[in-house]
Amino acid sequence: MNGYILVLNQDYRAISICSVERAMTLIWLQKADAIVNKPDRIIRTSSIPFPFPSIIRLRAYINMPYRNVILSRRNVLRRDAFQCQYCGKKEGLTLDHVIPKSRGGREEWVNLVAACVPCNNRKGNKTPEEALMPLIRMPFRPSHVMFLRDYVGQVDEEWKPYLFLSKA
Repeated sequence: MNGYILVLNQDYRAISICSVERAMTLIWLQKADAIVNKPDRIIRTSSIPFPFPSIIRLRAYINMPYRNVILSRRNVLRRDAFQCQYCGKKEGLTLDHVIPKSRGGREEWVNLVAACVPCNNRKGNKTPEEALMPLIRMPFRPSHVMFLRDYVGQVDEEWKPYLFLSKA
């Protein structure tokens, strides 16, 4: 039973991803309903075959206040697709402050980018404009839904309306 199941709140907002075992437990305990099943897959038990869920919806509403993605080195690298934001290299990455700390740059999503060690050293204590090193993509605060989507890699077609409609 390999795979990921999208979990929706009662109001159809994407709140998490779970394993097939967890999804089936929630369905069996009548805490969730299968919204979309995979027609080509079946879960076989000793007595009854069950459709393989792709999306489940919780029956009770779970209060989820605005969910922030935690600022960490790994999450900044994940947001930047594990790629240097100056040259595009994918190995030997570290974090760089767009506005250097010595000039008042803070540790926040919009001031941190992934950078390879040579680019980070070349930029030094300058801004990207002063170092003549433009960023491939400007840093931004990622959304919770973006990290759900990136967690599983390939997103099922039937998940897309639920992931892109919700503003978590």
